[in-house]
Amino acid sequence: MYEDELAERFRRINGDHPMTPADDAYVTAQFTELEELCAAEGHDPGAVRLTMLAGLLPLPGYLRSDGAEMVPRDLFALTERAGGPERLEAWFTAHWADRSVGRREWEAYLSGQYVCLHSVSPAMIQRKERLTAAITAAPSEPDAGSAGWTARLHALIDELDALEPAFSTYDRLRFGGPTSRDVCVDAMRARYPRGAAIATGS
Repeated sequence: MYEDELAERFRRINGDHPMTPADDAYVTAQFTELEELCAAEGHDPGAVRLTMLAGLLPLPGYLRSDGAEMVPRDLFALTERAGGPERLEAWFTAHWADRSVGRREWEAYLSGQYVCLHSVSPAMIQRKERLTAAITAAPSEPDAGSAGWTARLHALIDELDALEPAFSTYDRLRFGGPTSRDVCVDAMRARYPRGAAIATGS
């Protein structure tokens, strides 16, 4: 029940991009089927889909090529912490001092596109934002290229690496380009090798 409506909402947000066999394998390893999670935790799948459509729970992170709705294994964790789906938005947005930022993050959370974290919570979202901002700004620091700077940079990269999954080809299609892992982990490690003496030229 409500599968078609949920799939239509998902594609309206993410576009209609193909899922390759490699994408399917990645998603199956990282996520779980909504039906299976509901069976394991005692939820009615139709009621959960309706709650998603009502904007009280995030949409699935992926639709596998067989149509399975793939969701995080801890999909219901934040709802339980908030005291129910009706209280989740207020609980979630209260983690940001700027209400407009909290509202923007809530909308992003509902879209199901927060597949950039192994576990999604306001604290993890904020930590990821701080890490990506610090990594992006690092090449402009006065001591850029020094041994101490390189060590600090790689500590930030390693922490972000631990927070983020690998992503899939599908993600790069729906997001229209490289992921935060591509830019802030892989590219930065290649540009600034660990332990190397670096001349920044700036």
